[in-house]
Amino acid sequence: MSRAREQILSALQQYSENGGYRGIVKTPKEEGLSKEDRVARITQMMEAVHGEVHRLLDREWMKWINTELPKRGYKHILVGSGDIGKIVNVEAMDSLQIHSYTAEIEEWKDQLFNQVDVSITSTRGGIASTGSLVIWPTSAEPRLMYFVPPVHVALLNAEDIFESFEQMVIEQKWSKEMPTNSLLVSGPSKTADIQQVLAYGVHGPKQLVVLILG
Repeated sequence: MSRAREQILSALQQYSENGGYRGIVKTPKEEGLSKEDRVARITQMMEAVHGEVHRLLDREWMKWINTELPKRGYKHILVGSGDIGKIVNVEAMDSLQIHSYTAEIEEWKDQLFNQVDVSITSTRGGIASTGSLVIWPTSAEPRLMYFVPPVHVALLNAEDIFESFEQMVIEQKWSKEMPTNSLLVSGPSKTADIQQVLAYGVHGPKQLVVLILG
């Protein structure tokens, strides 16, 4: 075994024995920014990168869906098989055509890529310092829901907005239920050319709408 490898394994062993890196500072939400401050901060950060944010009461989001989506010309709505999808299927206006992600992608790939206008999903939480949503794909809300439709409507509970990613990982106890993957989303998709000029909506959703609830 090489000396470098021995040093790496030794460091990992010490990390495990010591219960993790001691440099992490645990900062409970109540000791930092207030909930309203976190909401204001994440709103400011998201809007700065062309995200659209609305603050609503818990059950007002369905009213927003029924009012705003038809007004904007969106008709085909994609939902998962979880609680959000069940609510949308029951309460959506007749003018909206609801598509539930319940089949294997091979069975309806053309419909997903060419017909769906908007996806509506949950979020794991938000990070105020970076203006990011944390997405946790599951079998009820597969990963493609977040990347394929032109418009992504994400529901974010105000109580689940943290000051930092580190704080979120600690307080939500990710170490006990690590996901196969998690996504950090900050605004609609964007890229930059060689002159560093940002272009939005080049790949992935052209528009991100965040409904902050509570």
